[in-house]
Amino acid sequence: MSASSLPSDRLPRYDRFRSYEWNREHAPDPVDIEVPSVPGTWDFCGLPIESPLGIPAGPLLNGRWCLYYASLGFDVLTYKTVRRCFHPCYEMPNLQPVECGQVDEQTGELAASEKMQGTWAVSFGMPSADPDIWRADVEQTRRMLPDRKVLVVSVVATVESGQGTEELARDYAACARWAVDSGADAVEANFSCPNVCTPDGQLYQDAEAAAGVAAAVRDAIGGVPFIVKIGHVASVEAAGALLQAVGPFVDTVSMTNSVATHVRHSGQLLFGGQKRGICGAGILEASVRQLRLFAGLEQKGFGPVRFIAVGGIRTADDVRRCLEAGAVMCQMATAAMVSPDVAIRIRRELALQQG
Repeated sequence: MSASSLPSDRLPRYDRFRSYEWNREHAPDPVDIEVPSVPGTWDFCGLPIESPLGIPAGPLLNGRWCLYYASLGFDVLTYKTVRRCFHPCYEMPNLQPVECGQVDEQTGELAASEKMQGTWAVSFGMPSADPDIWRADVEQTRRMLPDRKVLVVSVVATVESGQGTEELARDYAACARWAVDSGADAVEANFSCPNVCTPDGQLYQDAEAAAGVAAAVRDAIGGVPFIVKIGHVASVEAAGALLQAVGPFVDTVSMTNSVATHVRHSGQLLFGGQKRGICGAGILEASVRQLRLFAGLEQKGFGPVRFIAVGGIRTADDVRRCLEAGAVMCQMATAAMVSPDVAIRIRRELALQQG
């Protein structure tokens, strides 16, 4: 059976029952499958694309994963967060399904589920290959991506004991420059990982430090499109402070990078009792609320910044809702990992709705 005729349930996907390393080494090849066109003119930070659909850093473990999802109708591919040194993945489970409705900052804990029901706790810890490996891979990936596909490289600093904001900023900036030199069309600075306790994972909660890092990255990459990825922000005050801090330096803010809570299984808290980021259908409402909050502030002069919607998106209606709320594009991680053909289905629905 050819790739173009594979049913959706037989398309390759991330195997949550195997390790991160196994999934990275067993990345699927691009597929030959018909991808519907989406009416309209679309761009990402001025770069022409064919739809408002992209993938954040989570599922794209290396270049082969980027090329695979590009063949499935995603137009902005974000290479999984990289560092200035090798960094291992957390122990399994890295993807733990949970039972839940909609999750927000008031959610204390969730129960683990045996089956995926649309939402899971994510626990990778921002692993990274050695720079010699990821830089060569980024360069090759950019050469192999088709026209009108954008390659974003997500970067993060690696915190050491006693390190201050200046060292953190230099680390981010160096990785960002490496990404650009390797061919990245755009750079994302990951200011949010709910699964780590170091400053790199919580940077979006410190507006002053976020501004310092954003300024350093902008200086390092010049006019290359620059995105910052942030986590869950519930208050107007925190959102306004962050937007004013990073607004002068960035082109786009990507949100929401999960909602963190505890997960319990058989009476015991998982992940050593630490919170983990909840991703998937259960955070859609919280993500849309945050998008509206930031878009409203931008309209009041806190920008100018554009916004990427992330968090729980899985249908054409979700995409339309996020675009109407102020996003310029939508990214899907959980939906794409569970149903690799989700972009094809959404593109088809968008074409029918606008036809």
